[in-house]
Amino acid sequence: MSESTEHSTPQTAPAVTAHHDQPERLAKTLKPQWVFAIALGSAVGWGAFILPTDWLATGGPLGVLSGFGIGAALMIVIAVSYGFLIRTFPVSGGELAYALIGFGRVQAFFAGWFLTLGYICIVALNASALALLFRTLMPSIIETGYLYTVAGWDVYLPEVLISITALVVFALLNIRGSAISGRIQFWACVIMMVAVAAILIAVLASPVSVMANMSPSLPDGVNPSAAIFAIVAIAPWAFIGFDNVPQAAEEFDFSPSKAMRLIILAILAAAALYMAMVFAVAVAEPWQELATSGSAWGTAEAVTGIMGGSGLFLLAVAITMGVSTGLNGFYVSASRILLAMGRAQMIPPVFARLHPKYKTPHIGILAVMLICLISPWFGRAALTWVVDMSSIGVTIAYLYTCLCAFRIFRPSSETPAADALPGTYSTVKKVLSGLGAVIAVFFMGLLLIPGSPGALGRESLIALAVWIVIGIVFFVSRIRHNRRLTDAQVDMLVLGNERPAPTRFRERAQLRREGALPQPDDETSREG
Repeated sequence: MSESTEHSTPQTAPAVTAHHDQPERLAKTLKPQWVFAIALGSAVGWGAFILPTDWLATGGPLGVLSGFGIGAALMIVIAVSYGFLIRTFPVSGGELAYALIGFGRVQAFFAGWFLTLGYICIVALNASALALLFRTLMPSIIETGYLYTVAGWDVYLPEVLISITALVVFALLNIRGSAISGRIQFWACVIMMVAVAAILIAVLASPVSVMANMSPSLPDGVNPSAAIFAIVAIAPWAFIGFDNVPQAAEEFDFSPSKAMRLIILAILAAAALYMAMVFAVAVAEPWQELATSGSAWGTAEAVTGIMGGSGLFLLAVAITMGVSTGLNGFYVSASRILLAMGRAQMIPPVFARLHPKYKTPHIGILAVMLICLISPWFGRAALTWVVDMSSIGVTIAYLYTCLCAFRIFRPSSETPAADALPGTYSTVKKVLSGLGAVIAVFFMGLLLIPGSPGALGRESLIALAVWIVIGIVFFVSRIRHNRRLTDAQVDMLVLGNERPAPTRFRERAQLRREGALPQPDDETSREG
């Protein structure tokens, strides 16, 4: 391999070749607006329309609105690293590829393993959310055909069938091509945003809605910092979705340099939708009365109190679109992670195969569907045990992405090396990538430290331990096979090209020890 590179991004490998170092690449069919919709639609799901009263009870209007604003800002800090790495390495696999570049194959496997868990859990949760919506709107129809009770949740045959149907339909849509799923994602997001805008306008235009309903701004006995912190703690869950963008990077039909802008816009749009629904509920009627009323769906009670049946219809439409975009977006992401792991032969290489007609990772899509088809039979209560710890997988991905970017970025004061990647010499970006890693560790602490606002329950920790053990067994079973591949071959399989010289950290460290490369603090000759 050459120690220099003339390109800021790896070149796309030939479509199909007998040489295993150049796997078949995905078609470039995703437009910018579709990628924006993948990020936004994946982030905003059922919670934005079901949970506003729960959030108000926790943080009050001031705590919730401030918390979502701060949470969005923290996510944007993390997005800086994503934008740079997507531009530099526009390949499927996203965080797996970044962990490979920054820390090698072993850590890349576990980054991919945890992220796969997170994405598959969210696919299953969205399918169950769709069934829950029907159960809420049509209980007399759905709550028939009782099967059994799991963890206090009564499981009925109709809701199981609704979840299964949703999983199968979206799997088939994704197999038929990212152009179809991308277009559906975009229009579903448009409909969702229109529905939210209509609800907000109608509520604000009503004479019943008054700002006085937002008083007091905080729950009784709760100080502002505690109220805000409790909402910031759910930011990893609330904004999961923007990290789907790197999974689709290989399929962009536009310059990957636009990715950061799309991600930031999606984060801001998601925050706006969350805050719009909370604000609409808070001004529609006194929020404290609503939060303590014991209503099963306080959001619907507030909106229908102003708009009547039309409000319930708009809420149902918004939830359906939010759940559908989440299903679609995380099918895309989970299957692309499996595709990248299959290419690297971290899992059976059959996952690297593309559909002969549609050129989609159909094996990964079908695998996600088959795993998720088990979930409707266990009821939503048991499913939440697994889903609650899925945020761990995503925060691990955040951490690897930011640490990889931190390793690549160089201070502005250094003299750019001849083989430097464009955009790597920035003190501000290096600081932001380091701060992003700290934020990711902070979010992980919120999930794992007992007593913290987002601490996982015992059942979720047990599920996490089981997934870790399965991953270790899987990894050990593939060690002998993986040793047959050199690091250069794995790079080619995942990145589609040789790794750029500035990211060959191990080689360059050895050369520095041997004196063949100058040290980073050598004032006469600095390199990236």
